[in-house]
Amino acid sequence: MTQQSRRKFIKTTAAASTFMIAGTKVTGPVFGANDRVRICIAGIHGRGRAHMQNFGPMDGVEIAYLADPDSRLFDDRSKMVEDINGHKPKCVQDVRKALEDKDLDVLTIAAPNHWHSLLGIWGCQAGKDVYVEKPCSHNLYEGRKLVEAARRYDRVVQHGTQRRSSNEWDQMVQAAASGKYGKLTVSYGYASKPRGSIGFAEYKEPPKELDFDMWLGPAEKQAYHENLVHYNWHWFWDFGNGEIGNQGVHQMD
Repeated sequence: MTQQSRRKFIKTTAAASTFMIAGTKVTGPVFGANDRVRICIAGIHGRGRAHMQNFGPMDGVEIAYLADPDSRLFDDRSKMVEDINGHKPKCVQDVRKALEDKDLDVLTIAAPNHWHSLLGIWGCQAGKDVYVEKPCSHNLYEGRKLVEAARRYDRVVQHGTQRRSSNEWDQMVQAAASGKYGKLTVSYGYASKPRGSIGFAEYKEPPKELDFDMWLGPAEKQAYHENLVHYNWHWFWDFGNGEIGNQGVHQMD
């Protein structure tokens, strides 16, 4: 998608005075039924699976919804959540159906990069707190719009790079800042991932279980091919940021 058309889409959404899917005005923390923190996980492949494994066992947390345009993993992932959490989540292809739930507290985002900021903005507009996987945005402009939305709707938005939540890395940062290693003037990050060629996939009709229009979301409308779903979207600029936005985020962090 062109920079201008993406920017227009995000700007229009962020500037809307009313939430497009029955938003509610929130003046402070509001928890769900029975004081549980009820969450929706948007994107259930890859990192979404990790969200289930990490949030599921937490006391007082209920994974209420799984949202993904591809319904092929709904049975497997909902069973996984039920086994971990004791609650069977609702599965929806359109995350906006989950955000309509006034008892939902948190949206966690593990969708492709091009969806990160927009989903975060929608979550803030719906009165939900947000956890968004790295990178927090597909580009700088969208990231700034997400920050604006968090401030405007008074929501907590956490950007997850994993290392920031690691005790080991925190200890290393503190040791470096303490002067233990002298004065540090420069730091280098290096990542080398041996990846094979993804080749060229033919354009074809998307699987009937995949809402491809929803998967595309704010990206330019285009034909489906199997290299997009579910990991190799990283290597297409409309959806990912290459290795610098995939592994490089960790090194720079």
